[in-house]
Amino acid sequence: MADTAILRTRSLLQEAHCQTCSLSSLCLPLSLELKDMDQFDAIIRRRTPMKKGETLFRQGAPFTSVYAVRSGSLKQASTEGSGDDQLTNFYLPSELVGLDGIDEKHYAGTVIALETTTVCEIPFDRLDALSEELPELRAQLYRSMSKEMRDDRRMMRLLSRKTADQRLATFFTSLSDRFRRRGYSPYSFRLSMSRADIGNYLGLAVETVSRILGRFQSQGLVAVSGREVHILDLASLALVADEDGCR
Repeated sequence: MADTAILRTRSLLQEAHCQTCSLSSLCLPLSLELKDMDQFDAIIRRRTPMKKGETLFRQGAPFTSVYAVRSGSLKQASTEGSGDDQLTNFYLPSELVGLDGIDEKHYAGTVIALETTTVCEIPFDRLDALSEELPELRAQLYRSMSKEMRDDRRMMRLLSRKTADQRLATFFTSLSDRFRRRGYSPYSFRLSMSRADIGNYLGLAVETVSRILGRFQSQGLVAVSGREVHILDLASLALVADEDGCR
């Protein structure tokens, strides 16, 4: 039975191509012509699915590839001088992982699967060479890198200037938008990350996260059951997130 499952997974991975991927309109091939898609597809390594808790790469490892999330989700944690882990990002389908390793030639954090996850590995040297031939691909890569920097600035602003309620409201409205852009419901979704992970990411104690969630529910903003989240009033939740005017 196990051998059959492994063979089936390998077969599915071999059959997977950018042209048939439902995420191609969101991923790096976004602006490529059909004739150029095969060139991009040829440099991709499709890996077997990662199990929950499995590590994609570790902080400090030599930078060799970027990864496109095909299904599932991941978290990134960085260890600073104090030895404490700080969650710095969550990655959803179509998003690129590892871009922050380009400059210093090593990965800036350890990336771990939050659930069963599949990724497409894109060796960066081959991606860089191909982008010289395909200006559209280079432009899309620049856009992805720009988004990474914008998200980093937004996160610093979030942690330095917003209240606990604003941080959690911003987290939910951001997730809502990310799901919407992928064609999923912006109002109902399942959290793959734990409350402890959310608290670590937002700089809040897990008890604070639970307390604010209770307050949001009593205010009719969200309904939460376990990891199932239903946003009942997205407009009002966005107002909470943006109360200080620094979205």
